[in-house]
Amino acid sequence: MDATLAFPLLVALIGVALLFDFLNGLHDAANSIATIVSTRVLRPHYAVAWAAFFNFIAFLFFGLHVAETVGKGIVSADVIDASVIFGALMGAICWNLITWALGIPSSSSHALIGGLLGAGTAKAGLEAVVWSGVFKTTAAIVLSPAVGLFLALVLVLIVSWIFLRATPQYADRWFRKLQFVSASLYSLGHGGNDAQKTMGVIAVLLYSQGMLGGSFHVPFWVVISCQAAMGLGTLFGGWKIVHTMGSKITRLTPAQGFCAETGGAITLFAATGLGVPVSTTHTITGAIVGVGASRRLSAVRWNVASSIVVAWVVTLPAAALIGAGFYLLAGLFG
Repeated sequence: MDATLAFPLLVALIGVALLFDFLNGLHDAANSIATIVSTRVLRPHYAVAWAAFFNFIAFLFFGLHVAETVGKGIVSADVIDASVIFGALMGAICWNLITWALGIPSSSSHALIGGLLGAGTAKAGLEAVVWSGVFKTTAAIVLSPAVGLFLALVLVLIVSWIFLRATPQYADRWFRKLQFVSASLYSLGHGGNDAQKTMGVIAVLLYSQGMLGGSFHVPFWVVISCQAAMGLGTLFGGWKIVHTMGSKITRLTPAQGFCAETGGAITLFAATGLGVPVSTTHTITGAIVGVGASRRLSAVRWNVASSIVVAWVVTLPAAALIGAGFYLLAGLFG
């Protein structure tokens, strides 16, 4: 493990972690607001402000199980040092910027985990990997969109049955209001799961420097800083990805938007409670595909959906390679 860092370098690394959190909010803004924007319930700038607020207050509703998983459940905390954290963050940030520039809704969460795995194994080999945490996280790559899709489909069926005799105008009026609730819940789930990943990285960095009193925990100032950085990132929005998520996959009505957001929110709440660092991007994409497929399979633009799935598969190894490269680069100057 590295010797104790100079204070300015420690502050700089925490700043890089918060930059990642900001970019996570920017990159994943679409997850919270794509459906409410595409259904024209809220204008984009009002929608990002709405989502940013609920991103920020998410810490009031959730424990810190996800932060603990990321901090000590992906790579052994004893292996972590400043160079590993630097490699992990740069791997995640670079991959996020690449996919953001291309308008591809990849997973910031799995980019960070890939970066951690790459930098950790570059330092200590496969022995550094906590396989139980990795298996739990990779299983969620498949399960979170599948669960989101299933719940969204079930909700569409329930809503269709309840509003069977209602006029389209009556149903539309109700769901334009209910989408405020579903978008709020999804933004809470997004802030609750995603911000905790950066909390875990900062906390394990502090732990590696002996600044947590010998036991791993997440200080409150870290919680607030990460929630604020994510909220600010969401406030700036990611319009290319909003367009992909909100209209390119399938066209949504307010009722379908409500079902997608609610199905996704339930999935995120459950995962966060279990301490599983899932991808909010994967979850909402699965839910949107579910509501599109409920009309007819041809309503989903499968070529767009399949390109997103390819990005999901590539994210972990790509971010891991970049993370390993930056770890080795840091070693040259260490």
